[in-house]
This record gives sequence, structure tokens and C-alpha cells, in this order.
Amino acid sequence: MKPIYVINGPNLNRLGTREPEIYGRTTLAEIEALCRDAAGPHSVRFHQSNAEHQIVDWIHEAIDEGSGILINPAGLSFRSIPILDALKMFPGPIVEFHISNIHRREEIYHHSLMSKAATAVLAGLGPRGYGLAVTWLVEQLDG
Repeated sequence: MKPIYVINGPNLNRLGTREPEIYGRTTLAEIEALCRDAAGPHSVRFHQSNAEHQIVDWIHEAIDEGSGILINPAGLSFRSIPILDALKMFPGPIVEFHISNIHRREEIYHHSLMSKAATAVLAGLGPRGYGLAVTWLVEQLDG
């Protein structure tokens, strides 16, 4: 069984302390545990990077080795053509995830380029929403 890739973008390594009024106090390590629990028998490759090129490299790896992608590109959602182009090559289901409701925030956050490649988009469910996204991916993969 190919793994599910969970890919997190810039500044998400600061979860738990970064703007807790928006993102909550859950850490990225706690989110990783939540994703692994939700995946059941599926393995998870969990990544975070502040570098766009690293995220593209992980998507390329997922194209060859993964079954599904859960991606929170964070601030790169709104400007990264390279990430969009990489996601468009992925043959399996893709969930674009945002902890906050990007449509209730400032205008700059309202248009994600990644949505064009995503099978599904979840936003505003808080950190626990990662588990729901992984559960949905598992359902898609298991048929």
C-alpha cells in the first residue's frame, strides 16, 4: 500500500505558538499524530518545509510513491505556480487544507491557486480538520 503524503508549507512549524487566536495551540507534532491515527492501516509520510522547492520535491516523490496527498501550502497557496504545476501531475486524490477559513480573512487569502489541482478543499476546521481530511483520503483510496 502506497503512503499518504501530508505536506505542510511555510511557518506551520510554528503552530502552537504562532497566532493562536487564528491557528490554535495544537503543535505540528500533535497534528502528525492525529494524521497517523486517522490513516489507520495506511502509512503516512509527514513533511513540513519553509522552502517552496522542497515542497515541490515531495510532491514529485508522491507522484512516484504515494497514493494521496493532503497539502497545507500555507502562504504559498496564493502565489506558487511551481507547487500548482507539481500537484497537477499527481494522479491520485489531493486535499488542499487550511486551518483557518481563508475566506473570512484578508482579501489576499481568498484565492488559492492550489484549488485548481485539488480534488477537495477543506478550510476553517482548525487543526483537528487534518484528521477529517486524512479520513476522507482513506475512504477514497479504499473505495
